[in-house]
Amino acid sequence: MSHQGSNVPGTVVISAATHGELSLLLKAFGGRTVESPGGLPVWEGVTASGRVILAVTGMGKINAAAATAVLIERHAPRLIINTGCAGAFPESGLMVGELALASSEITADEGVITSTDWLSYEEMGIAAVEREGKRYFNEFPLSPAVAQRALCLAAALGIPLTRGRFVTVSTCSGAARRGRDLYERFGSPLCESMEGAAVAQVALRYGVECLEIRGMSNLVEERDLSRWEIPLAVERAQRFLLKFLDSWQGA
Repeated sequence: MSHQGSNVPGTVVISAATHGELSLLLKAFGGRTVESPGGLPVWEGVTASGRVILAVTGMGKINAAAATAVLIERHAPRLIINTGCAGAFPESGLMVGELALASSEITADEGVITSTDWLSYEEMGIAAVEREGKRYFNEFPLSPAVAQRALCLAAALGIPLTRGRFVTVSTCSGAARRGRDLYERFGSPLCESMEGAAVAQVALRYGVECLEIRGMSNLVEERDLSRWEIPLAVERAQRFLLKFLDSWQGA
């Protein structure tokens, strides 16, 4: 199944780990509940450019991957958008409340830890996805054409939006040393979350375009919840997506 290259507006799926990360979108679209297997919370709305499916996947890569597969099989989307909050690596220059756009997603935990190093899938010689003659290991590209549309829109609106690599972890970094290790290991990523790479990997396997935009709720540093701004981060991400969907007529 592949929807890449089509110029016909169609279904857009938007997923997030929690209800709060979709609450403004749900209010804006006034969507109806859609039956879905496995108790997956799903709503359907309509915009001028087509149908929008919103889904709360639950936290983590397993929930995100399973939900993404179900959503693609059931709704055959033209585009999948993953959103929510994320922790920004201090070295990225991103501040709390700012928005980031994924150029690629990296699974930061999958591999082998030895007594001296960490080995990726590529170093193990095992691909996570093989598609159209290419092998993908720990890093999965997201649609550059759709990302460029988002960047152009942000520039036109005067909204700062930084594009770069994201990493996805099973265990969030609550220590500065852990954050520095990830930043150095994976080529200066912007931020970390717990779902993005799973969505990107499944979308790649199905050949569906994928976009990921997240608001920065915190910095990857010594864990201090008093410095976090989750409501601000998810509100800004959703408000931008509302403007993006208004302009979406197909990549």
